[in-house]
Amino acid sequence: MTIKGLPGVQAFLRLRSGFCVACHRLSAFPLVFFASSESSAIPKEEAINQLFISEANVELQTLLDHAQKLPSIPEVVRELIEKFDDDQVNTEEIVERISADQVLTAKLLRVANSPFYGGNRNLFSVRDAVFFLGFNAVRTLVLAAGVTGAFRPPASFDLRGFWKLSFSVAAACKTLAVYSRDNVDTAFTCGLIHNIGELLVQIILPGKGALLAKQARHAPLEFGRECEVLGFTYAELGAALARRWNFPEAMAQAIEQQNDPLAARSFSRVAGLIHLALYRVAYAGESQLPPVFPIALALRLDIDLEHILEPVSAVEQQVDELAHLLD
Repeated sequence: MTIKGLPGVQAFLRLRSGFCVACHRLSAFPLVFFASSESSAIPKEEAINQLFISEANVELQTLLDHAQKLPSIPEVVRELIEKFDDDQVNTEEIVERISADQVLTAKLLRVANSPFYGGNRNLFSVRDAVFFLGFNAVRTLVLAAGVTGAFRPPASFDLRGFWKLSFSVAAACKTLAVYSRDNVDTAFTCGLIHNIGELLVQIILPGKGALLAKQARHAPLEFGRECEVLGFTYAELGAALARRWNFPEAMAQAIEQQNDPLAARSFSRVAGLIHLALYRVAYAGESQLPPVFPIALALRLDIDLEHILEPVSAVEQQVDELAHLLD
């Protein structure tokens, strides 16, 4: 007897929250997979989870392996990402590496001298920017410049609108991270790249990407709708790309779990911030929360509900300018 023949397994797999890749290979695994021996027994649900995750991973990795236009990021940006949580990073070495990239340096100084950061100074070098803005702010801006410059979707795709929304989510993540007492730089960065999976689809599957973009305009908070068209979510694809780029695993998990953070086996607080930030961006300034608002998630992060709908901060108001400066 095979796993496929077990009562209710197929229904369970189809309904499994957070996964939607078809399990067409289940019949190849014998019942012995669920061995009853105490020394090697794997709980049935655990075994199915592992198999299901493996199937989804195969689909995503195959897509990435065969993509001819997979975006790449500057090496210095990759290094900054890999060392994001390293408090002992050599700042002087990073400054020299950034300075060697003329495009990144130009974008950084354009933002550093803009009203977004005060605008009443003349910064002429990466070292000046680090001195006046601080290393964390410069690192975040360089990451933003590197990531935004890596993607070149079809001309028909509203790239400016995409990054404007992404920066709005990033700024909202940063605002909420203050209330939840989480790292604001990590929250901002993850908020910025939370939907890179959609951009990748626009590049390697432009036809399906255009269809999904049209659908999204009518229901912006309908998480995971793309599963029906792609067989996986933007979040899953974005996490796979993040791992290809050697992002810290915590960042990849934040991207991966953003659609339903509370359903994840290991709760990612940053994924929770992204999820709430999407609601904040959609409903900030409204008089009341929508009926589907994830109150339990806000409570888990210890964020008072009134903070979700409070007027947007000064940083959030300037995201359009920031997106333009980094374009």
